[in-house]
Amino acid sequence: MPTKIRLQRHGKKRYAYYHVVVADARAPRDGKFIEKLGTYNPNDNPATIDISFDRSLHWVKEGAQPTDTVRALLSYKGVMHKDHLDRGVTKGALTQEQADKKFEAWMKEKEAKVDGKKDGLAKAAATEAKARLAAETETKNKKAAEVLAKQSELAAAVEAEAAEAAATEAPAEENATEEVAAEAPATEEVKEEAAPEAKAEEPAAEEAKDAPAEEAPAAEAKEEAPAAEEKKED
Repeated sequence: MPTKIRLQRHGKKRYAYYHVVVADARAPRDGKFIEKLGTYNPNDNPATIDISFDRSLHWVKEGAQPTDTVRALLSYKGVMHKDHLDRGVTKGALTQEQADKKFEAWMKEKEAKVDGKKDGLAKAAATEAKARLAAETETKNKKAAEVLAKQSELAAAVEAEAAEAAATEAPAEENATEEVAAEAPATEEVKEEAAPEAKAEEPAAEEAKDAPAEEAPAAEAKEEAPAAEEKKED
């Protein structure tokens, strides 16, 4: 029976993860399988690959054909490299001890690369977090500056309105003072007009005083007239 090592999809839309399974090549993709070898989750960074090394190597040696994606996963975990070295031992190209040393060296180098990648991702995440924090701080400072500017504008507007109101009240007071000052001369003119009339009445009073003095001689003439008549009778 031809067998394949392939992925079996699980999870929800746009967030799928996979089971690595050994199944009959004629079976549907998500149908029955012979054995589950592990899981693969591409949503993580780096992707999570949890595969049984020994069972995967066993099925590869049994002739199970992995799909392209599964082959990449097995190569990443060292299964394909181990199978290659074991084939060399079988052919007599190298001893088992040499094959094991080469595989250990390859695994150390691979682990160093993986650790370096993880460190790089962690540093990138930290740098991104710092940049995001700096951007948020800058945005907050900008908003605070805008709020202060608006408050300053409002304060300036209030001061301007107060100054304008004061400037409007000052001319009104000046106009009222001018009106009062304008009414004062009119009162003085009325007094001046009344004064000449009083002065005109004073000469009339003086004439009235002089009039009895002028009539007194007339009275004296009357008194003299009877005396003259008496003389005529004598």
